[in-house]
Amino acid sequence: MLMPFHFAYHVTDLDAARAFYGGTLGCAEGRSTETWVDFDFFGHQISLHLGEPFANAPTGKVGDHMVPMPHFGLVLDVDRFQTLADRLDAAGVAFVIPPTLRFEGQPGEQWTMFFRDPSGNPIEVKGYPSADQVFAS
Repeated sequence: MLMPFHFAYHVTDLDAARAFYGGTLGCAEGRSTETWVDFDFFGHQISLHLGEPFANAPTGKVGDHMVPMPHFGLVLDVDRFQTLADRLDAAGVAFVIPPTLRFEGQPGEQWTMFFRDPSGNPIEVKGYPSADQVFAS
């Protein structure tokens, strides 16, 4: 059994984080205090702490796009990816890179999208037709 990852990072406003991660993304809230809150991030644990978010800049060249670095993200199957993309679109989230198919017909074919949380933290979500394509080369 694969165990989930844990990632802790800063946000500037816990109420905005709750609205985004809990409302927009649909993540279940876990434990919290006045200074942090945990979420079930699609089966993984993220801990959002009040503070200054990590610096990032569009320095990662991926295909024709410059993507924010550093960033973190998630791998989903294509159906869950599309459901999430639809949720984000319906909520009016501004995409850094809108849902895009990459490597079509090649090993590792994937959907990808980049967006930011309300504190500016960059998030990438990838969607694969099958798990065996995640590490295909």
